[in-house]
Amino acid sequence: MITLDDLDHALIGALRHNARMPVSSLAAMTGAARATVSARIDRLVQTGTIAAFTIRTGAELSGSGVRAIVMIEVLGRMADRVALQLRGLPQVRALHSTNGRWDFIAELEDKDLATFDETLRRIRLIDGINSTETNILLKTTKNVLA
Repeated sequence: MITLDDLDHALIGALRHNARMPVSSLAAMTGAARATVSARIDRLVQTGTIAAFTIRTGAELSGSGVRAIVMIEVLGRMADRVALQLRGLPQVRALHSTNGRWDFIAELEDKDLATFDETLRRIRLIDGINSTETNILLKTTKNVLA
């Protein structure tokens, strides 16, 4: 892992907000030369500090739909089987394995409460899931994209 300085942090922050920001705009924003900005971005990508450039759709930015975190407890040794089924659901935006009470934390997104309720029902019917706890996300004040 490389040590990041203020310029690196400024570039990463700007690219999180807009991954398509031109190098010239990044240079003007940071006060660094275009060649320096370009070299820094290349280095951040080569070292894996920046793993991907992505987009957020208008629906994600407008806050439409229902988003939630679902904590999932799995019976016995069925974690691999449960994870495989959860990853197959398009509503599961991310799936995290954890330690402690919950085996998985799933980030879900659906278009409305009725379809979200159906998605939760389908998750709870997956063989091997013992219990779940769901928290609907009301407002996001900071979104860091992986």
